[in-house]
Amino acid sequence: MNRKLMLSALRAVRVSTSNKWQVPALTTVRQYAAPPKRFYKKTSVLYTDGGYEVVLDHRKLKTPKGAPFTVKSEPLAIAVATEFDSQRDHIERSRMHLSALCFTAIDNPNNLNKLDMVNYLLNYMPTDTVLFQYDDERDLKELQKNEWDPVIEWFNQRFETNLQKTMNITPPTITDEDRVKVAKHFQSYSLDTLHGFVYAVDTLKSIILACAVIEQMLPVEKAVALSRLEEEYQIKFWGRVEWSHDLSQQELQARLAASVLFIQLNCSENFVKEKLIL
Repeated sequence: MNRKLMLSALRAVRVSTSNKWQVPALTTVRQYAAPPKRFYKKTSVLYTDGGYEVVLDHRKLKTPKGAPFTVKSEPLAIAVATEFDSQRDHIERSRMHLSALCFTAIDNPNNLNKLDMVNYLLNYMPTDTVLFQYDDERDLKELQKNEWDPVIEWFNQRFETNLQKTMNITPPTITDEDRVKVAKHFQSYSLDTLHGFVYAVDTLKSIILACAVIEQMLPVEKAVALSRLEEEYQIKFWGRVEWSHDLSQQELQARLAASVLFIQLNCSENFVKEKLIL
């Protein structure tokens, strides 16, 4: 073998070896599940066995666990049917907050009872958003005082409590007496209705704001604005990102509106019975 042929062979081996261990470039492609297509043309509400069901064409609506969708309130069933009817070519489940609330109440995936739900709500009191206020920034302090303090005062008058705000990271002290008073209020609602309260409190991160909007002391838009008070204050200095801040605000408003509607419609049956008795 001559010198030229040997050099060619060594070069070929070197190239093939380097190619063998070369790691190909990987491109990450994120796959999203396509929303299900709308398979029905007409929605309706059917009364059966003391409850109201939603019918999609000739199919009865079922929950994610496969249980029949049945609610005691006819207005609530109509609202859910309207939510399904408003879907276009595809079913956008992420925007169907009222239906999701009903599914959760019917399936009760965590097997919670009323005591569990009430304790969950009461645990929000020491960490309520409006009870933690700033003492360092004068403008923010005044803003929180003017916007949050009237709601705290209303809550104390409504439930005969004595909740006090804190000006540092130390959680406010919630007395057992105050917890009992608020617990009695929530115990007066059904288990299904309490799911709506949890949804509202989780949305606002505040049991005080949730009670205020549910009892019509605040409109939905105002309650969401108060829950985002500090964020909106910072946006004035750092700027607003429309696709992030605006969408977040609209999502919170949709979630809160669904929870308020869910609670009111769940209680509508009791309101009708009281009027009939009178």
